[in-house]
Amino acid sequence: MEATISRPGLVSVRPSALWTGRVLTGVLALFLFVDGGGKLLRLAMYVEGTEKAGFSQATLLPLGLWLVVATVLWLVPRTTVLGAIALTAYLGGAVCAMVHLHQPFVFPLAFGVLVWIAGYLRSARVRSLVA
Repeated sequence: MEATISRPGLVSVRPSALWTGRVLTGVLALFLFVDGGGKLLRLAMYVEGTEKAGFSQATLLPLGLWLVVATVLWLVPRTTVLGAIALTAYLGGAVCAMVHLHQPFVFPLAFGVLVWIAGYLRSARVRSLVA
């Protein structure tokens, strides 16, 4: 039987689940930072995609900043819940844009779900919201 890690008043989790959450968080954060960085650096594929979606190039900077800041907030244990909410807002906007363009929206939707799953596995604060 595997031991559990807990703090008084908070829902416990098995060490294997904690590490699964950490690894999932790392993979998701890497992707989110690359995506946010591409927007901030105005890489050609991001400029083209933004214009193709009907948005101005001027939206790249605020979207990139929002994504990077939200990801940092999500990674910091004390602000994980705030970061998850901010990432959910960002990814919800991505879902909306995809629906408007009549394109599949499974990817941003799945990413939003994975953000909360990873947060649940690694953060007692997120688990306490659900439990």
